[in-house]
Amino acid sequence: MTLGAKGTVLFVGAGRHQRRALARLKELDVRIVAVDRNPDAPGLTIADVGEVVDFSDAESVVEVGRRHSVDGVMTYAADRAVPVVASAAEALGLPGIGSKTAHLMTNKIAMRRELAEAGVPQPSFAAVRTIHEARAAAEAVGFPAVLKPADSAGQRGLFLCESLDDVDRHLHVSLAQSTEREAILESYHEGQEVNGLLVVRGGEPVVLTLSDRRRPPGPGFGVALTHVFPSTLFGDALEEVRRTGVHTVNALGLRDGVAYPQVLWSEDGVARLIEVAARIPAGQMDSVARYGVGVDLIEVALLQALGRPVPDELVQPKAQQPMAISFLTAEPGPLPTGKLVRVGGLDRVQAFPGVVEAELYLQRGETIRPVRVDGDRRGYVIALGDTNLEAVERAEAAARLLDVEVEAA
Repeated sequence: MTLGAKGTVLFVGAGRHQRRALARLKELDVRIVAVDRNPDAPGLTIADVGEVVDFSDAESVVEVGRRHSVDGVMTYAADRAVPVVASAAEALGLPGIGSKTAHLMTNKIAMRRELAEAGVPQPSFAAVRTIHEARAAAEAVGFPAVLKPADSAGQRGLFLCESLDDVDRHLHVSLAQSTEREAILESYHEGQEVNGLLVVRGGEPVVLTLSDRRRPPGPGFGVALTHVFPSTLFGDALEEVRRTGVHTVNALGLRDGVAYPQVLWSEDGVARLIEVAARIPAGQMDSVARYGVGVDLIEVALLQALGRPVPDELVQPKAQQPMAISFLTAEPGPLPTGKLVRVGGLDRVQAFPGVVEAELYLQRGETIRPVRVDGDRRGYVIALGDTNLEAVERAEAAARLLDVEVEAA
């Protein structure tokens, strides 16, 4: 596919996590106008035009789009950019998911209320702004409970609470991570979390992949350490997960876009919707579609941003390749904690049997911290295998080949 002069896209966000998408758009020969508030954002140099604009200022984003006569607006892996992309597309008269759907997909309280109306299985929940509201919420939700900002991502401000004292201790942090200064308290459920990748065309969702999302115990319980495709669930359990993901996307009104539902399968036989996003997700999740089933989500998202049809062949799985993504973290991952002195061995990791991709986000002098948020992941290894478990073993074995030295405590 070559779009060339046929398309100019306004790309919202140009940080480290957006580089992959921007590089792929260059391969697709589309003209890119990128905005980011950081003048040193690495994606600005990849774009044909890079402008330093804080994308929380939607009017400035629209002004850039209008000045460059763009044909579409899109983002990648940036949840807070989703409402901006939607409102900019509306202001410029371009295709988009609509501001209402963008709000439902990024505000957890609005999302929960809409899903409750539609009968989608989900945790019990209550909105919280003050400790007084938290006491009433705790009565309704019970403990253990999950406290998190109403409109944030990356596991920032996320806490597992065993009592009202825990809520009191952490509430100010959760509220500080919310642009609306609002949090949500949800009932906590044990179970196996499964990530879905869906493409919606004309209101019809197509489920591309369902993959396991493995998480650590303790304070970092919300952070994905490993993605495993295909999911180890099967039969009726996997079908219930699939049904909840599709039901969620339909209930929230997404008609054309990429959706990312995260569903928890519990021993009580209920597949509960935990989170959902209307974007290509972060954490190398697009690689699950790319390596696992041979679908290029970036090309799909580009066509939808430009209002062009997405042909069947672009969303039909071309393979069922077992694969795993193992993130490089401190315990339970292979990295030590402390200030980095030296790192080596990435070449050995990349040469390990089955490894198709590996990257580090480490620089000398940085501090490797215990896992709390997504930002504590300092790289990743992607491996293929004859089975999903072999792929996991290869990715984890390759990660252990890194040679990382930190300052002694």
